[in-house]
Amino acid sequence: MGWIVDRVGRLLAQYLEKPAQGYEPFTPPDPDSLRATLKPGDVLLVEGNNHISGVIKYLTQSTWSHAALYVGPIGDRVTADGEPLVLVEANIGEGVVAAPLSKYLCFHTRVCRPINLTDDDRARVCAYAAERIGFDYDLKNILDLLRYLFPLPVPQRWRRRMIALGSGHPTRIICSALIAQAFENVRYPILPKVTRSEAARQEMLEIRHSSLFAPRDFDISPYFEVVKPTIRRGFDYKAMAWADLAIEAAGDIGELVPFMPAENEAAEDETLSPA
Repeated sequence: MGWIVDRVGRLLAQYLEKPAQGYEPFTPPDPDSLRATLKPGDVLLVEGNNHISGVIKYLTQSTWSHAALYVGPIGDRVTADGEPLVLVEANIGEGVVAAPLSKYLCFHTRVCRPINLTDDDRARVCAYAAERIGFDYDLKNILDLLRYLFPLPVPQRWRRRMIALGSGHPTRIICSALIAQAFENVRYPILPKVTRSEAARQEMLEIRHSSLFAPRDFDISPYFEVVKPTIRRGFDYKAMAWADLAIEAAGDIGELVPFMPAENEAAEDETLSPA
């Protein structure tokens, strides 16, 4: 039975991986600012452009459909062009892989940074993710998303349960679960479940199962800071180049230069030419 699930999952994954037509990022990131801002342990949220991105965005009612963990250079691993692999992510059809930052420079992204994470725990989070490179993507996740393909409305209260997906196999994983497990390894909270202990008369935090996390959870978590690279590098709105002002400036310059007919230009050229 397991091989049938995998087979169907792979066939559906081929469809869901295909890019959707007409995608254009509303605010693509500035490559230099993004590279200068990212630190190991940062979560990079991505507004994807394939069919499964639409599924995740619908179910979570969010802009973000994918999450990758920035870990910095992974040993000496580089692309064919020599760019270092600095992201760890779980992708359909690939499983857990390392990727260069340039992969998402044409997408709308957001940087979420864990607050007050110690250097030791930061290293442990990154190492946890990097050690899982090569794990398979959990294709049972794909089968559970089949219900989205049916034209049935999904009550909002059920949507999070619909993304409590996956087989739970230790070597099969999905994107948000990978990162959630890495932070869970050092007991860093994302969106812990709050329960009230009557005996202690206080609220206690309970770690949610990793399969219940979605990319948007890092964005809305009170324990992650949203870092905007453009602002971090020093933003001056007075220095911005506005298209309408450039057109007006060009028009003003045109008014200062008198119009000279072609025949006058030729005459002036003859006058100015050396004998």
